[in-house]
Amino acid sequence: MSSVLILGIDPRAVPGLDADAILAALDGELARFAERGVEASLTLVPLDESAGATLEAALAERVWDVVVIGGGIRKPEPLLTFFEQVVNAVRIHAPQAALAFNTGGGDTVEAAERWL
Repeated sequence: MSSVLILGIDPRAVPGLDADAILAALDGELARFAERGVEASLTLVPLDESAGATLEAALAERVWDVVVIGGGIRKPEPLLTFFEQVVNAVRIHAPQAALAFNTGGGDTVEAAERWL
């Protein structure tokens, strides 16, 4: 069975975001993966000193076929160094995994499927 790890910013930690809507969309994506027979897991990364440990724990959980790095990590220019930290953590702790990037919470399955 294929495996996908989704890494995203914890929307509850970002003022002004509708965290409930974002979490509902991510739950929908997890359900879509399950419908396709893909084992998917979501890790919400905090924007604090525990981010590195959170990333490492998620990446070490199993061997991942694809790691999807969400737009909340990738898009905001102020998070560029954090994005670099995430990419390098994946490179070090899950070197066998393909990297995929979604445009938002609603196309995570398609992003992963490009590499499954």
